Amino acid sequence: MKLSYPSLPLLTIFLFLLPSLIKSQMCQRNCGKETLKYPFGSGPGCGDPRFQPHITCSQQKLTFTTHTGSYPITSIDYANQVIYISDPTMSTCSCTLPSKGFGLDWNAPFTFDDSTIFALVDCSMNSSSICKSRSYDDGSNSKLQCDQNTQICDVMYSCRPISTNINLPISTCCVYTPVNLGPAFDMDLQKLQCSSYTGFYNYNDQQVDPEKWNYGIALKYKFSVTNDYPSSCAACERSFGFCGYSEAYNSFLCNCPNGINTTTDCFFTSSYNNGFRNGFAWLIYGVAWSLIRLIL
Repeated sequence: MKLSYPSLPLLTIFLFLLPSLIKSQMCQRNCGKETLKYPFGSGPGCGDPRFQPHITCSQQKLTFTTHTGSYPITSIDYANQVIYISDPTMSTCSCTLPSKGFGLDWNAPFTFDDSTIFALVDCSMNSSSICKSRSYDDGSNSKLQCDQNTQICDVMYSCRPISTNINLPISTCCVYTPVNLGPAFDMDLQKLQCSSYTGFYNYNDQQVDPEKWNYGIALKYKFSVTNDYPSSCAACERSFGFCGYSEAYNSFLCNCPNGINTTTDCFFTSSYNNGFRNGFAWLIYGVAWSLIRLIL
Protein backbone atom coordinates (compact mmCIF):
# COMPACT_ATOMS: atom_id res chain seq x y z
CA MET A 1 0.00 0.00 0.00
CA LYS A 2 1.30 3.42 -0.96
CA LEU A 3 1.31 5.94 1.82
CA SER A 4 -0.07 9.44 1.14
CA TYR A 5 1.56 12.48 2.68
CA PRO A 6 0.54 16.08 2.96
CA SER A 7 1.56 18.13 -0.06
CA LEU A 8 4.67 20.29 0.07
CA PRO A 9 2.76 23.61 -0.29
CA LEU A 10 0.60 22.80 2.72
CA LEU A 11 3.65 21.98 4.83
CA THR A 12 5.36 25.18 3.69
CA ILE A 13 2.32 27.22 4.75
CA PHE A 14 2.25 25.37 8.06
CA LEU A 15 5.91 26.15 8.75
CA PHE A 16 5.38 29.78 7.80
CA LEU A 17 2.45 30.19 10.20
CA LEU A 18 3.93 28.21 13.08
CA PRO A 19 5.80 31.10 14.78
CA SER A 20 2.64 33.18 14.92
CA LEU A 21 0.78 30.28 16.50
CA ILE A 22 3.48 29.88 19.14
CA LYS A 23 3.81 33.53 20.10
CA SER A 24 2.02 36.85 19.47
CA GLN A 25 2.42 40.45 20.60
CA MET A 26 2.41 41.35 24.28
CA CYS A 27 -0.15 43.89 25.46
CA GLN A 28 1.46 46.39 27.82
CA ARG A 29 0.03 46.74 31.33
CA ASN A 30 1.13 50.37 31.74
CA CYS A 31 1.52 53.53 29.69
CA GLY A 32 3.95 55.73 31.56
CA LYS A 33 2.64 55.98 35.11
CA GLU A 34 -0.92 55.07 34.15
CA THR A 35 -2.15 51.49 34.62
CA LEU A 36 -3.91 50.06 31.56
CA LYS A 37 -7.00 47.91 32.02
CA TYR A 38 -9.95 46.94 29.84
CA PRO A 39 -11.41 48.62 27.81
CA PHE A 40 -8.16 50.50 27.11
CA GLY A 41 -5.02 49.06 25.56
CA SER A 42 -1.48 49.95 24.58
CA GLY A 43 -2.09 49.53 20.85
CA PRO A 44 -4.06 47.70 18.14
CA GLY A 45 -5.21 44.27 19.31
CA CYS A 46 -5.27 45.31 22.99
CA GLY A 47 -8.34 46.40 24.94
CA ASP A 48 -11.69 47.03 23.22
CA PRO A 49 -11.59 47.91 19.49
CA ARG A 50 -14.26 50.61 20.00
CA PHE A 51 -11.88 52.56 22.24
CA GLN A 52 -8.64 52.02 20.33
CA PRO A 53 -9.08 54.92 17.86
CA HIS A 54 -9.70 57.35 20.73
CA ILE A 55 -7.23 56.19 23.41
CA THR A 56 -3.63 55.66 22.35
CA CYS A 57 -0.29 55.14 24.06
CA SER A 58 2.68 56.70 22.29
CA GLN A 59 6.10 57.23 23.83
CA GLN A 60 4.65 56.22 27.21
CA LYS A 61 2.06 59.01 27.05
CA LEU A 62 -1.67 58.23 27.13
CA THR A 63 -3.71 60.45 24.82
CA PHE A 64 -7.39 61.02 24.09
CA THR A 65 -8.17 62.08 20.50
CA THR A 66 -11.27 63.66 18.93
CA HIS A 67 -11.92 65.74 15.82
CA THR A 68 -10.98 68.87 17.80
CA GLY A 69 -7.52 67.65 18.79
CA SER A 70 -5.46 65.35 21.02
CA TYR A 71 -5.50 65.74 24.79
CA PRO A 72 -3.28 64.24 27.52
CA ILE A 73 -5.04 61.82 29.87
CA THR A 74 -4.19 62.85 33.42
CA SER A 75 -5.83 59.91 35.23
CA ILE A 76 -8.36 57.09 34.91
CA ASP A 77 -10.93 56.14 37.54
CA TYR A 78 -11.72 52.53 36.60
CA ALA A 79 -14.11 52.03 39.51
CA ASN A 80 -16.39 54.85 38.32
CA GLN A 81 -15.56 54.50 34.60
CA VAL A 82 -14.27 58.06 34.20
CA ILE A 83 -11.21 59.39 32.41
CA TYR A 84 -9.78 62.84 33.11
CA ILE A 85 -8.13 64.83 30.35
CA SER A 86 -6.50 68.25 30.08
CA ASP A 87 -6.68 70.74 27.23
CA PRO A 88 -3.48 72.76 26.76
CA THR A 89 -5.54 75.56 25.13
CA MET A 90 -7.96 75.82 28.03
CA SER A 91 -7.93 78.95 30.18
CA THR A 92 -7.35 78.49 33.90
CA CYS A 93 -6.73 80.72 36.86
CA SER A 94 -3.03 80.63 35.94
CA CYS A 95 -3.27 81.69 32.29
CA THR A 96 -5.72 82.73 29.60
CA LEU A 97 -5.33 81.29 26.12
CA PRO A 98 -7.33 81.59 22.90
CA SER A 99 -9.08 78.33 22.11
CA LYS A 100 -11.12 76.78 19.33
CA GLY A 101 -13.22 74.80 21.80
CA PHE A 102 -13.79 71.11 22.48
CA GLY A 103 -15.99 68.40 21.06
CA LEU A 104 -16.61 64.65 21.20
CA ASP A 105 -16.82 62.43 18.13
CA TRP A 106 -20.44 61.39 17.63
CA ASN A 107 -19.51 57.68 17.49
CA ALA A 108 -17.11 57.71 20.44
CA PRO A 109 -18.16 55.59 23.47
CA PHE A 110 -17.85 58.61 25.78
CA THR A 111 -20.15 61.19 27.34
CA PHE A 112 -19.48 64.14 29.61
CA ASP A 113 -19.44 63.20 33.26
CA ASP A 114 -21.91 65.13 35.42
CA SER A 115 -19.01 66.57 37.41
CA THR A 116 -17.71 68.51 34.41
CA ILE A 117 -18.46 72.24 34.29
CA PHE A 118 -17.70 74.40 31.26
CA ALA A 119 -17.46 78.18 31.47
CA LEU A 120 -17.26 80.11 28.21
CA VAL A 121 -15.15 83.18 28.79
CA ASP A 122 -15.22 86.56 27.06
CA CYS A 123 -18.34 85.99 24.98
CA SER A 124 -20.05 88.73 23.02
CA MET A 125 -23.43 89.68 24.48
CA ASN A 126 -24.88 90.72 21.15
CA SER A 127 -23.70 88.10 18.68
CA SER A 128 -23.09 84.84 20.53
CA SER A 129 -25.65 82.25 19.52
CA ILE A 130 -25.78 80.81 23.03
CA CYS A 131 -25.84 84.08 24.89
CA LYS A 132 -28.86 85.69 23.23
CA SER A 133 -31.10 87.47 25.67
CA ARG A 134 -34.63 86.27 26.32
CA SER A 135 -37.64 88.11 27.62
CA TYR A 136 -39.32 87.60 31.00
CA ASP A 137 -42.75 88.50 32.33
CA ASP A 138 -41.37 91.56 34.10
CA GLY A 139 -40.12 92.93 30.78
CA SER A 140 -36.45 92.29 31.47
CA ASN A 141 -34.28 90.54 28.94
CA SER A 142 -30.86 90.60 30.56
CA LYS A 143 -30.59 86.88 31.32
CA LEU A 144 -28.73 84.39 29.15
CA GLN A 145 -29.98 81.17 27.58
CA CYS A 146 -27.11 79.28 29.13
CA ASP A 147 -26.63 79.49 32.88
CA GLN A 148 -25.02 82.77 33.85
CA ASN A 149 -23.95 81.34 37.16
CA THR A 150 -22.84 84.53 38.84
CA GLN A 151 -20.99 82.71 41.61
CA ILE A 152 -18.79 80.73 39.22
CA CYS A 153 -18.32 83.66 36.84
CA ASP A 154 -17.58 86.10 39.64
CA VAL A 155 -15.01 83.72 41.11
CA MET A 156 -13.45 83.18 37.68
CA TYR A 157 -13.15 86.94 37.22
CA SER A 158 -11.12 87.05 40.42
CA CYS A 159 -8.31 85.31 38.50
CA ARG A 160 -5.98 88.03 37.28
CA PRO A 161 -5.11 86.36 33.93
CA ILE A 162 -8.82 86.16 33.09
CA SER A 163 -9.89 89.56 34.40
CA THR A 164 -7.06 91.36 32.59
CA ASN A 165 -7.72 89.71 29.21
CA ILE A 166 -11.49 89.98 28.82
CA ASN A 167 -13.48 92.88 27.48
CA LEU A 168 -15.58 93.82 30.49
CA PRO A 169 -18.25 95.10 30.75
CA ILE A 170 -19.36 94.33 27.16
CA SER A 171 -18.59 90.60 27.39
CA THR A 172 -19.81 87.90 29.68
CA CYS A 173 -19.20 84.50 31.16
CA CYS A 174 -21.55 81.66 30.24
CA VAL A 175 -21.71 78.44 32.24
CA TYR A 176 -22.88 74.94 31.34
CA THR A 177 -23.50 72.59 34.25
CA PRO A 178 -24.10 69.75 33.73
CA VAL A 179 -22.49 69.94 30.33
CA ASN A 180 -24.88 69.97 27.38
CA LEU A 181 -23.37 70.69 24.00
CA GLY A 182 -26.38 69.49 22.02
CA PRO A 183 -26.57 66.53 19.60
CA ALA A 184 -23.29 67.50 17.90
CA PHE A 185 -21.33 67.25 21.20
CA ASP A 186 -19.35 70.20 19.91
CA MET A 187 -18.37 73.56 21.38
CA ASP A 188 -17.27 75.80 18.49
CA LEU A 189 -16.02 78.96 20.18
CA GLN A 190 -15.57 80.79 16.90
CA LYS A 191 -19.19 80.21 16.01
CA LEU A 192 -20.28 81.11 19.53
CA GLN A 193 -18.02 84.18 19.41
CA CYS A 194 -16.31 83.47 22.69
CA SER A 195 -12.56 83.88 22.91
CA SER A 196 -11.85 81.06 25.33
CA TYR A 197 -13.28 78.50 27.74
CA THR A 198 -12.37 76.79 30.94
CA GLY A 199 -13.42 73.45 32.33
CA PHE A 200 -13.14 71.86 35.74
CA TYR A 201 -14.56 68.85 37.55
CA ASN A 202 -13.73 69.37 41.22
CA TYR A 203 -13.77 72.38 43.53
CA ASN A 204 -11.56 70.55 46.06
CA ASP A 205 -13.83 72.08 48.74
CA GLN A 206 -12.56 75.50 47.68
CA GLN A 207 -15.55 76.97 45.82
CA VAL A 208 -14.26 80.54 46.24
CA ASP A 209 -10.63 79.83 45.36
CA PRO A 210 -10.35 78.96 41.64
CA GLU A 211 -6.61 78.38 41.97
CA LYS A 212 -7.42 75.16 43.87
CA TRP A 213 -9.90 73.76 41.34
CA ASN A 214 -9.14 70.67 39.26
CA TYR A 215 -9.09 72.02 35.71
CA GLY A 216 -9.77 69.61 32.88
CA ILE A 217 -12.61 67.51 31.48
CA ALA A 218 -14.13 64.38 33.02
CA LEU A 219 -15.51 61.87 30.51
CA LYS A 220 -17.69 58.87 31.29
CA TYR A 221 -17.35 55.64 29.33
CA LYS A 222 -19.49 52.50 29.04
CA PHE A 223 -18.53 48.92 28.22
CA SER A 224 -21.67 48.40 26.14
CA VAL A 225 -25.25 49.58 25.81
CA THR A 226 -26.12 47.73 29.02
CA ASN A 227 -22.71 48.60 30.56
CA ASP A 228 -22.12 44.97 31.57
CA TYR A 229 -18.49 43.93 32.03
CA PRO A 230 -17.78 41.18 29.44
CA SER A 231 -17.69 37.77 31.11
CA SER A 232 -14.99 36.57 28.70
CA CYS A 233 -12.77 39.48 29.71
CA ALA A 234 -13.38 38.81 33.41
CA ALA A 235 -12.31 35.18 32.93
CA CYS A 236 -9.22 36.31 31.02
CA GLU A 237 -8.19 38.73 33.77
CA ARG A 238 -8.70 36.10 36.48
CA SER A 239 -6.04 34.05 34.70
CA PHE A 240 -3.70 37.08 34.61
CA GLY A 241 -4.37 37.74 30.94
CA PHE A 242 -5.04 41.06 29.20
CA CYS A 243 -8.23 41.42 27.20
CA GLY A 244 -7.74 42.13 23.50
CA TYR A 245 -9.14 41.37 20.10
CA SER A 246 -8.31 39.98 16.70
CA GLU A 247 -7.55 42.89 14.35
CA ALA A 248 -8.93 40.94 11.39
CA TYR A 249 -12.39 40.25 12.86
CA ASN A 250 -12.53 42.28 16.11
CA SER A 251 -13.28 39.02 17.91
CA PHE A 252 -12.24 38.55 21.55
CA LEU A 253 -8.75 37.33 22.40
CA CYS A 254 -7.02 36.87 25.74
CA ASN A 255 -3.40 38.00 25.64
CA CYS A 256 -1.46 35.86 28.12
CA PRO A 257 1.71 36.83 30.02
CA ASN A 258 3.73 34.39 27.92
CA GLY A 259 2.64 36.21 24.74
CA ILE A 260 0.18 33.58 23.51
CA ASN A 261 -3.31 34.65 22.42
CA THR A 262 -6.26 32.40 23.30
CA THR A 263 -10.01 32.70 22.84
CA THR A 264 -10.71 31.77 26.47
CA ASP A 265 -8.20 32.32 29.28
CA CYS A 266 -4.55 31.76 30.23
CA PHE A 267 -4.92 28.88 32.68
CA PHE A 268 -4.01 26.30 30.03
CA THR A 269 -1.07 28.22 28.59
CA SER A 270 0.34 29.11 32.00
CA SER A 271 0.81 25.44 32.83
CA TYR A 272 3.51 25.22 30.19
CA ASN A 273 6.83 26.89 30.78
CA ASN A 274 8.96 28.39 28.05
CA GLY A 275 11.19 25.35 27.84
CA PHE A 276 8.27 23.05 27.16
CA ARG A 277 6.84 25.35 24.51
CA ASN A 278 10.18 25.68 22.80
CA GLY A 279 10.66 21.92 22.90
CA PHE A 280 7.18 21.40 21.49
CA ALA A 281 7.93 23.86 18.68
CA TRP A 282 11.16 22.05 17.79
CA LEU A 283 9.27 18.76 17.82
CA ILE A 284 6.73 20.09 15.34
CA TYR A 285 9.49 21.44 13.12
CA GLY A 286 11.25 18.08 13.22
CA VAL A 287 8.14 16.13 12.26
CA ALA A 288 7.37 18.55 9.46
CA TRP A 289 10.86 18.34 7.95
CA SER A 290 10.79 14.57 8.23
CA LEU A 291 7.59 14.51 6.15
CA ILE A 292 9.22 16.76 3.56
CA ARG A 293 12.20 14.46 3.27
CA LEU A 294 9.90 11.47 2.78
CA ILE A 295 8.09 13.30 -0.02
CA LEU A 296 11.33 14.33 -1.71
